[in-house]
Amino acid sequence: MQIRDLPYSDPGRPDTRSGPRLLLWLGRNQTAGQAKALAWGVVHMAAVAALPVALGIAVQAVVDRSGARLALAGGLMVLLGVLIALGDTMLHRAAITNWITAAARLQQLLARKTAELGATLTRQVAAGEVVAVSTGDVEKIGWFVEALSRFASALFTTLAVCAALVIYQPALGGLIALAVPALVLAVLPLLPPATKRADEQREKAGYATELASDTVAGLRVLRGIGGEELFLDRYRRASQEVRRAAVRSARMWALIAAVQVLLPGLLLIAVVGYGVGLVEDGRVGVGELVTVYGVVTFLLFPLRVFEEIAMAYSFSRPSAARAARVLSLARTAHTARPDAGEEDSREEPESAPAGDLYDPESGLSAPAGRLTAVVCGDPDVAGRLADRLGGHAPAGSERAPSALLGGVALDHLPLEAARTAVLVQDKDPVLLSGTLAELLDVPASGAVPAGAALAAAQCDDVLTALAQASPDASGDPMRTRITERGRSLSGGQRQRLALARSLVTDPQVLVLDEPTSAVDSHTEARIADGLRALRQGRTTVVFSSSPLLLDRADRVVFVQEGRAVAVGTHRGLLHDDPAYRAVVTRETDAVPAAAGARDPELSELGGSGQIEESA
Repeated sequence: MQIRDLPYSDPGRPDTRSGPRLLLWLGRNQTAGQAKALAWGVVHMAAVAALPVALGIAVQAVVDRSGARLALAGGLMVLLGVLIALGDTMLHRAAITNWITAAARLQQLLARKTAELGATLTRQVAAGEVVAVSTGDVEKIGWFVEALSRFASALFTTLAVCAALVIYQPALGGLIALAVPALVLAVLPLLPPATKRADEQREKAGYATELASDTVAGLRVLRGIGGEELFLDRYRRASQEVRRAAVRSARMWALIAAVQVLLPGLLLIAVVGYGVGLVEDGRVGVGELVTVYGVVTFLLFPLRVFEEIAMAYSFSRPSAARAARVLSLARTAHTARPDAGEEDSREEPESAPAGDLYDPESGLSAPAGRLTAVVCGDPDVAGRLADRLGGHAPAGSERAPSALLGGVALDHLPLEAARTAVLVQDKDPVLLSGTLAELLDVPASGAVPAGAALAAAQCDDVLTALAQASPDASGDPMRTRITERGRSLSGGQRQRLALARSLVTDPQVLVLDEPTSAVDSHTEARIADGLRALRQGRTTVVFSSSPLLLDRADRVVFVQEGRAVAVGTHRGLLHDDPAYRAVVTRETDAVPAAAGARDPELSELGGSGQIEESA
């Protein structure tokens, strides 16, 4: 895989059982690239290791006054110099290619997982952790992948050089062959505390990133309540903790680096001292001593590579664990409904079926082609229920049964079919930056034009404001750029544009969570009429406690403590169900039991009364 071939047509299915398994999976998918880097690494390091041999031949030729051998040594040095330059260049090219392609594969996997999970991603994992994984963690994993081939080539060359030294000069070679493994193993006791300190630094850095992300996201609210200084002070303290942890980690790695310099230096002193004695005894020539000294000097280079791979692994292991945790998240529980057989639970229809939408956990049912309003006393319950209706399992509900569409579990549908069938708009929808035309350019059936969706969402004043801000004289609001998250618009304007975007998609089932909470009552009434008219014949579920929306729904379902306890019309439930009336009218006192104590207007309302919903 070359950089020019990116992105991958299919990044594959990663092994997310643990961080090391993810690293191993990445390595298996880069066998050719690692082999290429290993080969060039061996060429480079073998040439560097052989350079002292040429130098030793040259020194001995001078001692022996041999011009032919001196010329041979010079030619050998030129050849080794060319191989060193070529090997180093190609090794760097191959290693960096491995780094970039591994990082690109992970980025594609994370992007695919983000698209798969949608809004439920940040409910299962902190937004700061997602940012940390997709930036710093991907870089650290790429560093380990890049260093792996250089480590393998350094290990191979070191073993070969030690074996050659034993054959070339047994007295000195034996000493070096015994000392090199001891030098490598000497730093092993220092690695666990260094890794622990590095983990502490990353944890504190991740917390600081989450804190910064949350502070920036809520800056407008913080300024409104005068709390920005409080949160900035928290971030300062977290930042200082990161700095102190980084200093502690750097001290330990500096100690490891110092040991890697000190011990080889002592080895050099021992080799030179022992070698001088051998030269004086006539057992070793001057050129041979120079050769051995040069080779020992070369061995300092592989030892630094060993230190680097230890550092790279200690940093990449927790990064890979975090990446594996994010990549292992599932959009649904993938749990078959209790009454389904084994064969039924394995079926995965290629397209979304038609029919009623039903949630087995709450007992909520939304008949096909009708507008169903859902009243929940707890907004959090409403949000979780809306997620389940869309086939998104909230965090901590892995055992919850999937919602059914036409009797088929949504988590048994392919992702594309499930997204086409059911669209969920949560209570805080996000507007991406771009023009209004780009905002409404979303995958859709084509049955609902943008103009009709904007009209149904009552966006006339929004279009007027955008037309006034149009960059050209035509005043075309569709060409006006909307800032990030729609910050240039009011809350009600953002909410209505988000509703228009959802209406343009024209899904088979549309689930709306408090779509009119930021608009006035007159606009809300018109939106309710427009929504009912535009979605005629399509299944629509609206979570709201607004009487204006509830009165225009075909049916209303009342949910208490996560269970659908009553269903009927808004007026019927308002007349007959005190608990429902307390939620909708925001009553705080006990509801009078006597009919005469009721509001005269309520006593005139008729309805179907409370009806228990059966599964």
